[in-house]
Amino acid sequence: EEREKPIPAVEPVRNRTEGAIYHLGSTILFLGYMGGSGAYGCLFIFGFLSPAFLCLALWGRLTLCGADVFTWNLLLLLACLLQIYHLLYRLHREGVRGEELAALYQAVYLPLGVPVHVFKEISHAFGDRVVELRAGETYAVEGKTPIDQLSFLLSGRINVSLEGQFLHYIHRHQFLDSPEWESLRPNEEGKFQVTLTAEEDSRFVSWRRRRLYMLISKQRYVARLFSVMLGYDIAEKLYNLNNKLYIKSGVLLDIRLPSLYHDCHDSQWFHYRNDQKHPLVAWK
Repeated sequence: EEREKPIPAVEPVRNRTEGAIYHLGSTILFLGYMGGSGAYGCLFIFGFLSPAFLCLALWGRLTLCGADVFTWNLLLLLACLLQIYHLLYRLHREGVRGEELAALYQAVYLPLGVPVHVFKEISHAFGDRVVELRAGETYAVEGKTPIDQLSFLLSGRINVSLEGQFLHYIHRHQFLDSPEWESLRPNEEGKFQVTLTAEEDSRFVSWRRRRLYMLISKQRYVARLFSVMLGYDIAEKLYNLNNKLYIKSGVLLDIRLPSLYHDCHDSQWFHYRNDQKHPLVAWK
């Protein structure tokens, strides 16, 4: 009897696209390693490595069904994304020296839309230098300290007083002497009418008066920027003094801007109603 010959097994039809994801990931990986050096070169490399490891992770999950291959490629993908975030952050703050100045740019100037190169010019005007004021030390003494600079508080708290009487505090990211700055013209000289004392250890940056005037005279954008910042800062100080200083007629007075009261009192822009104690703006 003849033995029946075994029927040869039919080979399954192989899917030609089975390794397409793997080859795509390998190709992107190859292109990624063609990047150059420096921050932008690293950004190019990690920008290509991220989709490459994503393809390899999908290949390990869908084709090999290997948890180890999928996990390792997923971890490499996350590492590349973190590197990209770090590089973008470093490029964004490039040119800003020091952690304190970088924090100043992020907290104050970046929300105002100030470009980095403009902030570099502003910081260069105060020499990229941060001044420290110990607790109890005096920044200005009423009637003695000349008004020859403009300072901006980075950290700490400053006590403002007049003849020993507390007026208000100056907190971080506020000007120390904005009313004094605005009360004088560029060619005028004056002295502080209040005393500024550090309530705690404080740090600030300071522009010399002449150097800052030279900067804002050349840069109209910087001039508008300081005008907005100083106006907002003075408005806050006036609000803090609103319930503290009065004169007999009921007009609110800022002792740090005496010329403001006299100008408003003598001009035709303000008049007072007999039945109210606050000034009303009138168009005449």
